[in-house]
Amino acid sequence: MARWWDALLGRTDPVKPDLDALFALPSAAVTLQAATGLEPNGVGSVCFRPAEGGAFSALEHDVVELLATGEGPPVEEVRDSYGYTWLVVRRDPGALGGLVTDLHAVNSSLEVAGFGPSLLCSLVTFTGSASPGGGIALVYLYKRGTFYPFAPMPGRRRDNPLELQVRGALAGELKIEPDLGRWFPLWGAPGL
Repeated sequence: MARWWDALLGRTDPVKPDLDALFALPSAAVTLQAATGLEPNGVGSVCFRPAEGGAFSALEHDVVELLATGEGPPVEEVRDSYGYTWLVVRRDPGALGGLVTDLHAVNSSLEVAGFGPSLLCSLVTFTGSASPGGGIALVYLYKRGTFYPFAPMPGRRRDNPLELQVRGALAGELKIEPDLGRWFPLWGAPGL
């Protein structure tokens, strides 16, 4: 009976995030490069709202240490003006697979520890002459399980034609967010 009321009132079950979708990025990057000339620049990040308490702080510290061990990349922690934390990972631009694995590890660690609701998005950045603003990000929306392109330009403007071009190029590669109203601007995101 509850499902009938939910359907009648237009309520739907929330989309479950599929973190494994991140592993489609290396293949999508090849398509993106062929279609637009944009190439990965080796920077990716995970954005989340930090939770209060020692358990979350300890987990955040453990994730940073895990990624930085051995030959792992250095991880930079950045807090933005909105109160969100970004864990920024930098790798060789040719190591997109490793970068994606690192981002997946951060997301999975937070999710498994019960902090999934704190996760907002992950992004991987690309550069090339097609982006007059200097870069573009493929953003994974954790709560929607979808991707969208974000191409900032100087003056807090967006390169909408480039974003739509990227959407068209990657429609068969990634699950693209169909609601353009959810293509949120990530002004000042680390790595862009």
